[in-house]
Amino acid sequence: MTVREVLQALVRAMPRDGRPDMPADAAGLDVPCSAVTHDSRRAVPGSIFVALKGMRADGAAFAQQAIQSGAAAIVAEGPPPAATRVPWVVVKDARVAVALLAAEFFGHPSRQMKVIGITGTNGKTTTSYLVNAVFEAAGVRCGLMGTVTYRIGGRSFDATRTTPEAPDVQDLMRQMVAAGCGACAMEVSSHALALHRVDGIRFAAAVFTNLTRDHLDFHSDMEDYFAAKRRLFEMLPPDAPALINADDPRAAALVETAARPVTYGINKAADVSPGPLSFTLDGLRFDVRTPWGQVHVRSHLVGKPNVYNILAAVGTAAALDVPIAAIEQGLEQLPGVPGRFELVSASTDDSASSSTRIGASRNSARAMAMRWRWPPERRAPRSPITV
Repeated sequence: MTVREVLQALVRAMPRDGRPDMPADAAGLDVPCSAVTHDSRRAVPGSIFVALKGMRADGAAFAQQAIQSGAAAIVAEGPPPAATRVPWVVVKDARVAVALLAAEFFGHPSRQMKVIGITGTNGKTTTSYLVNAVFEAAGVRCGLMGTVTYRIGGRSFDATRTTPEAPDVQDLMRQMVAAGCGACAMEVSSHALALHRVDGIRFAAAVFTNLTRDHLDFHSDMEDYFAAKRRLFEMLPPDAPALINADDPRAAALVETAARPVTYGINKAADVSPGPLSFTLDGLRFDVRTPWGQVHVRSHLVGKPNVYNILAAVGTAAALDVPIAAIEQGLEQLPGVPGRFELVSASTDDSASSSTRIGASRNSARAMAMRWRWPPERRAPRSPITV
């Protein structure tokens, strides 16, 4: 694919009132496109450099560096400096442009597998691990992208951020497809949604875990924070299930937004709901009622917050036609999630950053505190806590 063809795809993908003009008679565009990047240090001969406006600097200031490295075209929100010797495409929003260009350059990998986007203040990481485990149990290799790790087939490496910039997201997804992945469970942060990093992705399903006070150093207020989360559901195709936590105060607004809402919850009536809950140090035991049948949950995860995460994963998988037997197997096979309310001897490790998440973990720990503190010979007979 040439640079011209990638840029023409951008023009077609943009709304009519925001379509950029293609440079006229630019012979330099008829070379193979080698990369789409927003980082001038990654520019190579035949690449497209997209100048993003950051909080501290404007990427257009680095366009000449990209040109010197061989960039064949520049995409920016402002006009080119005088005597610029490569084609310069002016767009209304460079962040939207880089996302759409990256999707085109990498061949739209999200159209070749089921991508499950998970957003919310708390629970994203655990829910993504659960979804990953369920698809793997169903015989579908599943990629993973989130706060803790990126997993591509049998390869895992530390995550640089929850949701990377658009070219990196598309690159990871292309690698997943090449590795035989038929699904991808990815955390989608509010920053990524507000900054259009996941534009151009076709989501097969989306999950909303909850919304609590967080990230107000980036978002102007809670309404702005919620609006970013809601974008994921506005992006869904009409047939994609939208899993929504019915116990969250924002649920009703998302149900109205989604074309195919599927609710889950403990306290309010929902499409996906648990029977009596059993909490022990050995894990969670309960049944889940869904429109697709009943799921018997046997999980090594502990604590009430993980009930919500399991309900979200069960509802997502069932709505995507994963067999119930595979859902049960995947839940049982997941040993735990790194840094997420892990049981370590007689204590727990919860590296989650949200104060609300830490509070929920503390409450779950208190519910089982007597069993943890007393030595075996002084414990009362086992009797699961029922909620």
